[in-house]
Amino acid sequence: MSVTIRFCGATQTVTGSCYLLQTRSGRFLIDCGLFQGQKTLKELNYRPFPFNPAEIDAVLLTHAHIDHSGLLPKLTREGFEGRILATRGTIDLCSYMLPDAGSIQESEVAALNRRNAARRRPAVSPIYTQVDAIASLQWFRPVEYEAWADVIPGVRARYWNAGHLLGSASIELEFAGEGASGQPLRLLASGDIGPDAKLLQPDPEAPSGFDYLLSESTYGDRIRPAITPKLRRQRLAGEVNDAAAAQGALLIPAFAVERTQELIIDLVDLMERGEIPTAPIFLDSPLAIRATEVFRKHAASLDPAIDISRLLSSPHLRFTETVDESKSIAKLTGFHIIIAASGMCDAGRIRHHLKHWLWNNRATVLLVGFQPKGTLGRFLLDGTKAVRIQGDEIKVAARIRMIDDYSGHADGSELARWIAERRPVRRGVFLVHGEEQAIAGLTERVAERIIPAALLIQPALDDVYELSTAAPTLIEESRQRRRLTPQAVTHLDWHNDMSKLILDIHERIDAAADERARAVIIRKLRRALDQLD
Repeated sequence: MSVTIRFCGATQTVTGSCYLLQTRSGRFLIDCGLFQGQKTLKELNYRPFPFNPAEIDAVLLTHAHIDHSGLLPKLTREGFEGRILATRGTIDLCSYMLPDAGSIQESEVAALNRRNAARRRPAVSPIYTQVDAIASLQWFRPVEYEAWADVIPGVRARYWNAGHLLGSASIELEFAGEGASGQPLRLLASGDIGPDAKLLQPDPEAPSGFDYLLSESTYGDRIRPAITPKLRRQRLAGEVNDAAAAQGALLIPAFAVERTQELIIDLVDLMERGEIPTAPIFLDSPLAIRATEVFRKHAASLDPAIDISRLLSSPHLRFTETVDESKSIAKLTGFHIIIAASGMCDAGRIRHHLKHWLWNNRATVLLVGFQPKGTLGRFLLDGTKAVRIQGDEIKVAARIRMIDDYSGHADGSELARWIAERRPVRRGVFLVHGEEQAIAGLTERVAERIIPAALLIQPALDDVYELSTAAPTLIEESRQRRRLTPQAVTHLDWHNDMSKLILDIHERIDAAADERARAVIIRKLRRALDQLD
């Protein structure tokens, strides 16, 4: 019986996690995530799936983050009627996160269509609606950690705590009779692996002895300094105190789920200890507010040394549910803290706060998570002088800071150790969910010392591999079915180049000495355009 895997996302990028596995008895997915980042990738969300959703028998969901779960409503709307197997924590989070994602898409498409109407461009439709997302929840079925569950005939799965997020899992698979001497073929999909000393979460767990690993590589090229809870709070305190001294807003773009709750816990704790000034902490995200309730519900399964319920109920914490409440924050002056989604600054209410504060040198933007290529957060981190937000050009005068102590991902050394602990790995390790440099860094770290270099594989988008052979075999015809070339996935697209060009033109014209000099620049630009005709 043949077993194949198609890499439908999260190849040489960190978004769109989705892997299609097929045997003669059926087809199932591991994850079905939304593509984020540059527009070339995001456009894949609007295209047809590279498979027929009605022919998928099940989805095994590693965790609730949108880059892993965010296309499930589209999948169910287009004909999927199987089971979505997930832990109870993941189901509780998805019950809020997926409808929120649908609502965001509806509101952003409505705003885009208003601009399109003014420009006489055709209207577009959201990838899915809030109603679609709510309808998808009926297909979720809970699984318990470390208990076998049947997936399709001849295939069973077992979930292991990945230490990344409430409910997150690495998924162990057994394909009956496909291993050596008639033994089961065994595969482990890492999901996202949490780091050492992760606030709230335990260390990752999983068994050993597999034919194949699918390993994430988000931070495969990075080694973080050793971190302890005390040191993490000290670093956060330093950033908060510097922001308070500037007497402006401290903006923290953060993923609504877990990252936000971790930050709140440490911020409140620091205020209670007198290590940072007392100030209002605005949680400006309806989703984060709902997720905070889920964390209170599951507090008993998290770190027992932390009084999670009390810290997440602090009087310093202000919930802003409505759009009007969110807009009212802009009236404040002086030091205050705003935590809002999204963590990469590409959507959500944080963009409104950035428009209001980025030009102000009293403001501070504190980035606390990975910023993929092509995202607004990445441009800010790389030191851009101006950005475009919702069609407006904004000069960047605010302090842009970064701390990586709240990352939900293992670094290169932790990933290498996780891979080593899964040995023996007999047939291959697929390195996924990482950008080119990260995958190259992890490859260098594990090749030969941990895993033979010949067993390390870097699949491209839509590559299909046969897994039943003695070594994984790339099915050559799959190269012709790729939706994007590898270069289109890994390099910044023309949308990013266009935005930078517009900003550079404005900067050059603004810097011109007088009206005559500006006119000369504009004439040269027009001449260059005319030469293209």
